[in-house]
Amino acid sequence: MMMSDIAKDRMAHSVKKRGNMSSLSGREFWQKELHRCTKNSMSTVSYMDEPSQRDDASRLTVQMENTYQLGPTKHFPVVIVNHILKDVLTKYLQEEQYEPELCRQMTKTISEVIKAQVKDLMIPRYKLIVIVHIGQVNSQNIFIGSRCLWDPKSDTFSSYVFRNSSLFALASVYAVYFE
Repeated sequence: MMMSDIAKDRMAHSVKKRGNMSSLSGREFWQKELHRCTKNSMSTVSYMDEPSQRDDASRLTVQMENTYQLGPTKHFPVVIVNHILKDVLTKYLQEEQYEPELCRQMTKTISEVIKAQVKDLMIPRYKLIVIVHIGQVNSQNIFIGSRCLWDPKSDTFSSYVFRNSSLFALASVYAVYFE
């Protein structure tokens, strides 16, 4: 049986370190050295898992519980979010006139403000989607629709429509429960 080069190098290094070189041939020397290393090695087994009288008092009791939840523990507060939508839209758009570029920027700003205020409510495990539409008031109609996979037991939405003499705005917050 041939030993790997790394094992030979290690044994030669340990022999040089001890300072005794043998007059035996190379093969005899390595066989003796290998026998010496295996003879002096020792294995130990720990019996920490076996109960003993003195260890019973020192063991900690572990209590397991199921933390999986089948639905929200705290439901999404639709009424409070409706008030947030009304306040934000009124504050930002009460005195504004419809200008396309300004309204494009306002939709981004208003949606970020709404999202931040709803997140401040600290409702756990809900993903929020905030959409704001702003348009000019003329003699036209608009239909806005949305679709997604929905669990009516836990998912919900809130929306509010704002109007002044020049523009209208629709803000919607979709709250999807994340399991």
